[in-house]
Amino acid sequence: MTSLISVRGLTRVFDVSKPWLNRVIERLPRAFLTAVSDVSFEVPEKSVYALVGESGSGKSTIGKIVVGLVPPTEGTVEIEGVDLSRETDAAKVDRIRSDVQMIFQDPYASLNPRWRVREIIAEPVKSRGGDTEGLAERLLEQVGLSGADAAKFPHEFSGGQRQRICIARALASNPRVIVCDEPTSALDVSVQAQVLNLMSDLREELGLTYLFISHDLTVVQHMADVIGVLYLGRLVEEAPRDTLFAEPKHPYTQMLFAAAPRTDVFGREVDPPKGEIPDPINPPTGCAFHPRCPLAVERCSRERPEMRSVDGTRVACHRAEEAVRRFHAEKAEDAPAE
Repeated sequence: MTSLISVRGLTRVFDVSKPWLNRVIERLPRAFLTAVSDVSFEVPEKSVYALVGESGSGKSTIGKIVVGLVPPTEGTVEIEGVDLSRETDAAKVDRIRSDVQMIFQDPYASLNPRWRVREIIAEPVKSRGGDTEGLAERLLEQVGLSGADAAKFPHEFSGGQRQRICIARALASNPRVIVCDEPTSALDVSVQAQVLNLMSDLREELGLTYLFISHDLTVVQHMADVIGVLYLGRLVEEAPRDTLFAEPKHPYTQMLFAAAPRTDVFGREVDPPKGEIPDPINPPTGCAFHPRCPLAVERCSRERPEMRSVDGTRVACHRAEEAVRRFHAEKAEDAPAE
């Protein structure tokens, strides 16, 4: 299957230093935060690739780099085989950029409150000189709203309706790729299901490719074909959805699954995740997860694990095989007695 998005060695470092005068007075060095560290993955056309992880793991930064809102420090992001940060043909860059749109996390903040919905939806097409006659009305009906809503302002809609408007705006330029940055996290559970079902239907109908960013494992299980797990800016595991949920191989992924709500074991007692997320300005040496990992050995603290293949899963863990054995042992203990 052809890769529509190809991310290789992606790294993004932010300068979070205090102003120069403060550093001189307080005798402080410059501070750099590594939000994304050497991340590589491929997104096939007409598929859904999901990135999951705790807050601060670098999910949203990767999404913003893919759509061109943030430039990478190192590495490349190729869309349709073109690295937009290095391509010199302006016409080609403009054409490919119109193929990539983004749905933001907060539908309240991502819509201009002074514009009518018609102007909001038509803006991506109007800015390129395209025909916008009846466009907003047609797209609103496609996402389950009324064409008459085009004359209204964003404040006249509920949260779920605003997110539908955001989806309509993303569809206006007829994109091939949509980056979805926590598109349902600000919505009620019942509304989340409606929006996710709408996105699934549009994917099938229009042949869309999604880069889906979320911290909610139930949402990811519903939407994704392949899942990448991020920890402190590093990709620690990647596998097809069913493979990952059946047998997570990285201790961090197992910790996420253990802490997730489950309906099949009501009243179970679960140990909370151990430790705190390390400071991204001063990350641990070796494997970033080793201070919290129950399987960590001396090697984990000095040697960063490379991504390797283990039974159909890409995993960055020196002790992945031991983690799998531990996972199955704990699963057997949790199984109800016959």
